[in-house]
Amino acid sequence: MPNTIFALAEGDQPLHERLANAVEAAIAEGRYRPGEKLPTHRQLAQQFSVSIGSVTRAIDALSARGVVRGEIGRGTFVLERAVAGDDGGVIDLTINAPPPLIALRRMEEASALANRHALALANGGYVDLGGTERQRGVVARWLSATRTPLGGDEIMLCNGAQQGLHLAFASLRETSHLILTESATFPGALAAAANLGMTMMPVRHDGEGMLPEALDAALTATGARIIYATPVCQNPLGFETGPQRRREIARVAGAHGAVIVEDDIYGIYAAKGRLTYRELLPGQVIYVTSLSKSLTPLVRLGIVAPPPALMAAMRKRLRAESWGLPPYVAELATAMLEIGMGEEVAAALREESFARVELARRILGIGTVPMPDGAPHLWLAMDPLKAEQFARRASEAGVRITPPSAAQVGAAPVAGVRLCIMAPPGRAMLERGLGVLAGILGSDEDVVV
Repeated sequence: MPNTIFALAEGDQPLHERLANAVEAAIAEGRYRPGEKLPTHRQLAQQFSVSIGSVTRAIDALSARGVVRGEIGRGTFVLERAVAGDDGGVIDLTINAPPPLIALRRMEEASALANRHALALANGGYVDLGGTERQRGVVARWLSATRTPLGGDEIMLCNGAQQGLHLAFASLRETSHLILTESATFPGALAAAANLGMTMMPVRHDGEGMLPEALDAALTATGARIIYATPVCQNPLGFETGPQRRREIARVAGAHGAVIVEDDIYGIYAAKGRLTYRELLPGQVIYVTSLSKSLTPLVRLGIVAPPPALMAAMRKRLRAESWGLPPYVAELATAMLEIGMGEEVAAALREESFARVELARRILGIGTVPMPDGAPHLWLAMDPLKAEQFARRASEAGVRITPPSAAQVGAAPVAGVRLCIMAPPGRAMLERGLGVLAGILGSDEDVVV
């Protein structure tokens, strides 16, 4: 690529991400081979007609993906793709998805029931955008039995919890552009807030969540009226908020007239009881959950239970965004619940997560974890610089973990990394990946950042 000017692909991604994709594509096409040195930052900036700062961020992204590695005084080199997974690829611990635990015969049983219900839908499926009365009834009964009391008329169905969060934040945007949460939070929530022009602000927290006195002070000082909380398996920090702390946070929110957006997507892993913010403060809580983490991501059925005053506005926005959940997806998801798969899979996931937490504790030498009875992800606390180095070295070794900065709220860098231990389809693959990470943790080698 010596002196040619290259045009970057158009798109909504930031400039440095598009640049990283372009360089990675050039590597995949063989323009740069493993072990070969990339052009200097200045040369890449000239070739793609971008700033050197954009090149630096693009190279950082490629390093985090395990595509390149920088060496002091020598430059940036293309890496050999590591052979860590069963298929000769990377072991990916960035995806917080459950392993495949659904038997084919049960899926076929649910599909047969869904087919009967779907073919009977009026208007070819163009029915209630937030789910039919029957669909909402099935989901509400499942939630009432497993998480929190709800009626079918109190919920709406949507395209996964991600859309649920976007709907929730959008419905509150006129109230406040600020959202209070912990210093590290779910990247999807950060993305939803950014898309709406809203800002997430960190509140001091401990191993159970936001400190009530710090939350009270932040609400007073900033005028914020939105709180985002994931009280079970907080993503990425991995803790569970106990009932007493929930009561204290609900009391503070109630006193300030603030709305809590309660992300209960990991609710099946709750070990400290079933009390939810929704039960404590129903008029000031938007409850959001999904089947993606508790059953399967194949049916991205999201569930939102807003206060009655917000229901109409949220349904109107749902129509504008996606015209509701695809009718057949809703039928398949509710059929799975009707035949008892919700309880079956949740029990299997809890058992599997316990075994994987124990495996991770043994291999990584972790003394205690926030949720020892089972969790889909673990948090390894470490110095922020070391966390970035660790993520980079892991990618270079064939184990992909989320860069700490992806979950960052506010200016302070994130002090740790998240490991999605349920992502590998089998424990053998997880064990190999954890072994690689243990080797990195036990090494004193520094990594160039």
